[in-house]
Amino acid sequence: MVNIPLLLMGCGGVGRQLLHHIISCRPLHSKQGVVLRVVGVCDSKSMVAVPDVLTSELGDQFLLQLCKVKSSGSSLRELANFGECQVFSGEEIAQKVADVAATLRKSSGLALVDCSASSQTIELLSQVVSLDCCVVLANKKPLTSSLEDYDKLVSKPRWIRHESTVGAGLPVISTINRIIQSGDPIFRIIGSLSGTLGYVMSEVESGRPFSEVVTAAKKLGYTEPDPRDDLSGMDVARKALILARLLGHRIELDSIKIESLYPVEMGPVVMPLEEFLANGLPLLDKDIQKRIDNASSKGNVLRYVCLIEESRCNVGIQEVPKDSALGRLEGSDNVLEIYSRCYSEQPLVIQGAGAGNDTTSAGVLADIIDMQDLYRG
Repeated sequence: MVNIPLLLMGCGGVGRQLLHHIISCRPLHSKQGVVLRVVGVCDSKSMVAVPDVLTSELGDQFLLQLCKVKSSGSSLRELANFGECQVFSGEEIAQKVADVAATLRKSSGLALVDCSASSQTIELLSQVVSLDCCVVLANKKPLTSSLEDYDKLVSKPRWIRHESTVGAGLPVISTINRIIQSGDPIFRIIGSLSGTLGYVMSEVESGRPFSEVVTAAKKLGYTEPDPRDDLSGMDVARKALILARLLGHRIELDSIKIESLYPVEMGPVVMPLEEFLANGLPLLDKDIQKRIDNASSKGNVLRYVCLIEESRCNVGIQEVPKDSALGRLEGSDNVLEIYSRCYSEQPLVIQGAGAGNDTTSAGVLADIIDMQDLYRG
């Protein structure tokens, strides 16, 4: 049996769903000869870990209780009396994670899984990679920080997986890596990588006002609590940067041209959310409709996309042919078109659900299992 000790950072929706997946997939993994042994879980404030990371694990009942505690908004410290575990807080967390990695590198190895949304994990992740331990990411921020940080993190490619940073559980990263490794140069990537903006742009085609669609998307739970977090395009830009760097482009986040769907004077610092929803959004309808009509007159539709071509990396609204994979997009799916020497006339298309805790955590779990050859039983 291959024994994979695992330490999870981040107990939000994705992190909790990952723990549920690990528990439910134990029979499957057992047939595959793999055991996932959770030795620690932490959030931004606290950490619970087994006393002996070499031999112990946090049992399934403990993990289910942990999910229940975090779902209720309570602290991990409440688990201090639930089973055998140690509790750490504040600056102790990073030191404990580093100690766990240093201990396990000599025996089985460690998979450090980052399902947080924090940029504060970068230094710790790089430290763990330098100890020849594995890192699995759903968190985009470590891969979109400075090139110096990025280089440290990806210095040992076999020790890092990050499929779920772009397209949730879709095989985006692995597909691009396979194409690159085959010697087939990729010269263009264009994709709709936001389920929220994909839904919004496909819905406005039917004649519904932009403001009405965004409001409906918020009620459906497709957007962040403040829709401007989606409409700013920053999330798409981070995904675009990950792909661009994968292709070898040495660029920083601030060098990407990002089109926000609202003006600066409607930003969160200037305009309260309620005012934006009631008075700001309707002011955007006329311009969006004008652009839709202009595209339609040429047989095109509008999509909010990332475009990576030569040294260019842009994020914003683009006109695309109505009969293309992007043009046919409806709902909240992600779609990516990859053009290379082998896929020059007809692009390789990846499409499917590109968001959601379930699909994202499934992608993370697949990444962990994919690295099993790096572990000793």
